[in-house]
Amino acid sequence: MKRKVVLTLMLALFVALLAWVWLERVELRAFPDIISAYTAKEYCSCRYVMQQPAEYCRGYVKQSVPISDFFESPEAKRITVSGLGRSNSARWIGERQGCRLEP
Repeated sequence: MKRKVVLTLMLALFVALLAWVWLERVELRAFPDIISAYTAKEYCSCRYVMQQPAEYCRGYVKQSVPISDFFESPEAKRITVSGLGRSNSARWIGERQGCRLEP
């Protein structure tokens, strides 16, 4: 009897989880891009707009979700970050424009 109740409850929770995933599918699909884009843009702004040292900026953009690759090109003032299977780059445009994500 108790086992049947527990299995029914678990099935109901699983169905609710699937329904939530279906409702949020667009947002969940965009999430992996957010991690690398945020890190690239914020690191670029920290380094080239606020002119902070690299070590400080790495700590500034550190998140609980790990990134898999990080490349800084100081001569091009460009940052490329990969995480969760997606890669994004940000580049310093100028004093008045700051940093922008590259398409």
